[in-house]
Amino acid sequence: MTPSTTVRSPLRLYGRSGELAILETLLARLGAGRGSTLVLTGAPGLGRTALLRHAQDIYGPEAPAPGNGRGAPVLLHATAAPAERLLPYSGLHTLLCSAPGPLPSPVAGIPRPDTAPTALLDLLTTLGALRPLLVCVDDVHAWDAGSRAALVFAIRRLTPARSVAVLLTAAEQHAGERDFTALPSLRLGPLDRSASRALLDRLTGGRADPGVREELLREAAGNPRLLTALADRLTEDQLAGRGGLPQPLSGGESLLDAYAAHIDGLPDDTRLLLLFAAAAEEHEPEGTGADAAVLLRAGQLAGVDPGLLSPAETLGAVRIDGGRVHFTEPLLRRALLRRAPLARRRAVHRLLATVLDGPHRTLPRLVQRACAATGHDPALAEALARAAGPPRPHADRAAALTRAAALSTDEALRGERFAAAAEHAWLAGDPGRARALLTRVRSVPAPGRAHYVRGLIALRDGPAADAGEALLTAAELLAPHDRGRAVGALLGAAEAAWLTGDVPGYLHAMNRIGGRDRAPGRSHDPVPDPVPDPVPDPVPDPVPDPVPDPVPDPVPDPALDDFRSGMCAVLDGRTDDGRALLRGCLDAGDRTGDPAALLRSGIAALVLGEVDAACRAGARALAAVRAHGPEALLPQALEHLAYGELRAGRHARARVHAYEGLRAADRLGQRNAAAALHAVLAMAASVEGDGAACTEHAASAAADAGPHGLGQAATLATWAVARADLAAGRHTRAAARLAPLVLNGPRRGHFAALMLAVPCFVEAAVLAGRGEEARAVVEEFTAWTAWTADPQAPAQLARCHALLAPAGEAADRYEEALAHHARSSGDFERARTELLYGQWLRRQRRTREARDPLRDALVAFERCGARVWAERAAGELRAAGESVAGSGPVDLLTAQQRRVARCVAEGATNREVAVRLSVSPRTVDHHLRNVFAALGVRSRTELARLLDRDEENAANP
Repeated sequence: MTPSTTVRSPLRLYGRSGELAILETLLARLGAGRGSTLVLTGAPGLGRTALLRHAQDIYGPEAPAPGNGRGAPVLLHATAAPAERLLPYSGLHTLLCSAPGPLPSPVAGIPRPDTAPTALLDLLTTLGALRPLLVCVDDVHAWDAGSRAALVFAIRRLTPARSVAVLLTAAEQHAGERDFTALPSLRLGPLDRSASRALLDRLTGGRADPGVREELLREAAGNPRLLTALADRLTEDQLAGRGGLPQPLSGGESLLDAYAAHIDGLPDDTRLLLLFAAAAEEHEPEGTGADAAVLLRAGQLAGVDPGLLSPAETLGAVRIDGGRVHFTEPLLRRALLRRAPLARRRAVHRLLATVLDGPHRTLPRLVQRACAATGHDPALAEALARAAGPPRPHADRAAALTRAAALSTDEALRGERFAAAAEHAWLAGDPGRARALLTRVRSVPAPGRAHYVRGLIALRDGPAADAGEALLTAAELLAPHDRGRAVGALLGAAEAAWLTGDVPGYLHAMNRIGGRDRAPGRSHDPVPDPVPDPVPDPVPDPVPDPVPDPVPDPVPDPALDDFRSGMCAVLDGRTDDGRALLRGCLDAGDRTGDPAALLRSGIAALVLGEVDAACRAGARALAAVRAHGPEALLPQALEHLAYGELRAGRHARARVHAYEGLRAADRLGQRNAAAALHAVLAMAASVEGDGAACTEHAASAAADAGPHGLGQAATLATWAVARADLAAGRHTRAAARLAPLVLNGPRRGHFAALMLAVPCFVEAAVLAGRGEEARAVVEEFTAWTAWTADPQAPAQLARCHALLAPAGEAADRYEEALAHHARSSGDFERARTELLYGQWLRRQRRTREARDPLRDALVAFERCGARVWAERAAGELRAAGESVAGSGPVDLLTAQQRRVARCVAEGATNREVAVRLSVSPRTVDHHLRNVFAALGVRSRTELARLLDRDEENAANP
């Protein structure tokens, strides 16, 4: 292959922040005149030498003198290279010494030591006395035993007071490494996924096709040197996904040889057993190891004592745990298979197929036969496709269909099988593998199933509009022969339109479904199966392979039809018709265990405002996914449940489920779900009063919501930040954030969330003096309240009317709101109404009456963990003349705010305070606004009275 000119060497280390911090600490100690030792260990290619060079760069010519009067440091660099000389290094001295062999010539008049251990100690001690000394030894395991012993002897007798730091690297599990086990060590592991992706993007200029990128990341297994070698072998077309990838990928052969060399000293029979173990993992789920019982039978058939695997375990090449044999390094397994001659490898696979007898081992047996195949084998491919049916896990089915595709001769059939394998990989929670498999779909035109899977992946991890178009195209291609997936594609396209807030797009996709889910063909199955032709298996087996279940005729799904028709009716404005249809969907959801149907039931419940029913449906969907899969639905189940809990006012529960969902979304590569979950967490934080967390989660949501067009997540994130502003008393800022969302205009928020944000906007607008804008949206909110079953809506509407009412009517409106709250749960919304009511009463100088609602608000906010809101209620309660247990009002302020407040309470103007505190008048004004917001006061007179009462309470506890 022609190397791509786009591949470049990395400019920096990736994923090693922890290791770099440790090195910098070691070098800082050396700069301060303190010595230390560190041994960097790890498998080949993980970056031991790169870290050593980094340390040399830090402590090289640019390193400052330590300030101890002894001059610049000396760098003593020892390698296993055949060199024996003393070179200048920009004013320092770099000592390159070969190993094994004699030590170098004299340094600056220091006598050359002999080869005794004490001589090396004398040399290091003498050099360290002159100036700080950094000794770097790369691949110390390659030194002969005597040299290693001399080095360890010297290191262990160097006191920390000596200005000598020793930094060594040693290959993990190498015999020579054991001489250094008593020294402080740091083991390098593989790079995590994020660091590997960053490195690959740097190597390829970010131009690698997503599927190609995932294949490279999978093959490299977190090894940076192997990742670099694999990328370097690909052409420009291969990187861009326009040319097929070589199978297996080429590159890194010397690195794999280094892994395989680890077991060269083991007996031949032990190495044969290790080859059996490596080959046996071909039919096992990734990371589960090989079945020791299978290895036992294979060894007996080959005339090898299975007990000879013990030397490999002693060496650290494998570990045996619970009847499974695991390679300690995944690349060692790959290296063994790569290095074994092809004929020997095929013989091992054939032998394993022989011992895998019985009907329960049909698929593993066929996989081993496929590994032993010498070329295309349509009969074996058909047998694999037929065996890859339910109830096997999706990951197993993906692996079997991948091999079936590779053995197929017909290009169209090959493409269909690769697409089917990609779908099962996605359902198994491995979108990276799915993308990589889609790059191998070469039939022209590409099958509809490939478009379907691409759309599903983009729906969870890409621009929603692109996902919708891909799924609409897939529906057209699938409609003639696969009605079930065609309906699934249209449902996905509708979901994509929902995410973006595209009502016409949603109606278009849903209306295209019409009654086609009842047409002849396959019924929609949220866990689709491959569709092989039911022909007999021509490959002889001890027990015949099972014949796949015939494709059933579709069963009418009234719940799906009710959902489709009901959602269309609601968005068309026919709310009464839509409500009746969605209630039918809700009732049907109580009788199903299908997670996709339960998620639709939860959506219907939220649209209706039945938030408790939505939470029940979300909880049942989550239980179904955890019990039966598919794994790909886990983030959605947790997202729906978290959002339902949020709507129900159970913010702590919402936060717990959202964090779990966020971990699942990150693990499964579903950034769109992660954005929605970050928005939920921002909403929860805006209630709990953690402003920093709210801002952070809102920014994380916006980071993907903007580029991917996720209107609902963006709306929730903005609303959350505005509600945090409202909690902190920043009414003007909150109103400015919310106005574009709820008022008519091009920046209006998502249709499913904007009505929910109206009460916050009304409160912020009225308190900010923008009451007329608030009146414009209350009418729309009134219409929505008349339709929805949301238990909080009537109380919120009455609260909005109270905020806008003249003084003579406001009290009645607040009482009406509290009466509605009494008929529903939800401490937070009730407490907000009580807080506003108490504030209004106090400003009407009805302070005695204000205390009861303010006291109730304080208790309710404390009960639901709304800390900042509780502080506001406490401030209002103190301003109403009631002492609040706990800290006084001054304790709510920062030190500078307290100084400003005291000066103002004494009658000083802002300019006088500025002169007294040596700050600008603008700074005083900023602090004073925050003081008023924190204490719930509106004038300097109220502030003075509040501080006077606080002093009296402190004097008379």
